[in-house]
Amino acid sequence: MADKITLQITDALSRAAAHPTGLPLYAGKADTGLFPNTSAAKPAAQKCLAEGLLRLTGCDTRGRTPRELYTLTEAGWEYLLAQVNPKQVLEDFVRVLEARRGEVGELLDTARRMADSLQGLKEAVTRVLPVVTTSRVVPGPVSTAETGCPTATARRNGVLPAAATGPRAESASAAVLDAERPHDLAPLILARLADWSGTAGEDCPLPELFRSLAVCDPPPTIGQFHDCLRRLVSAGSVALHSWTGPLYALPEPAYALLVGHGIAYYASLRSAPVSG
Repeated sequence: MADKITLQITDALSRAAAHPTGLPLYAGKADTGLFPNTSAAKPAAQKCLAEGLLRLTGCDTRGRTPRELYTLTEAGWEYLLAQVNPKQVLEDFVRVLEARRGEVGELLDTARRMADSLQGLKEAVTRVLPVVTTSRVVPGPVSTAETGCPTATARRNGVLPAAATGPRAESASAAVLDAERPHDLAPLILARLADWSGTAGEDCPLPELFRSLAVCDPPPTIGQFHDCLRRLVSAGSVALHSWTGPLYALPEPAYALLVGHGIAYYASLRSAPVSG
């Protein structure tokens, strides 16, 4: 009986030595433990605890039920080395190291796959974002009161109806062409940036800057807005600033402006013109 208990203790202490982070006192259905979860092994486990060969060092909370973890004490090391050949202990260590190396390899493979996936998503966003930023603002619905108005129809379709002829039609056509002529947005943009800098004290987000142009009749498109910003940047009047957060967190991406390899999302006045 004593020899059986000694063998159980030796096996348990060998496992504890090979797992310095700790193992549960008893094995579970799918978990390794220092002792098998049987009534025959419990006297050996209680003897280890009573003689101070093992100590409680932590708790594993990954499962449904937290499990206490035990490691070797100095007395446990002395008992183990007195009972077994040190070469056997080293062989146990090597087996554990081989298993750990396999687990590390799997973790590295998973990390590489995640990195490849993130790179693919980044490239996809880089391809899609320029298309989104050059999209046009969808015109709002036309009221029923304007449905039969030739000028309203021309404003929606870009041309006057074929039946609309004569001086009135020519006047309406001129009005449509004047409405479609691009606005000079530069003064409005510069005024808004000056006002924003004086009140907010920071760079102005491009969506906020675009919405301030709603006073125009008709309002400009995002494309016209971006074109004017590029001209102001080339003239040295405005500076654009990049979005520094993750692309998936970019709010209202349609208003962002692709500049080189960066995504501009803020604008501010330049203190002085930039040469060349």
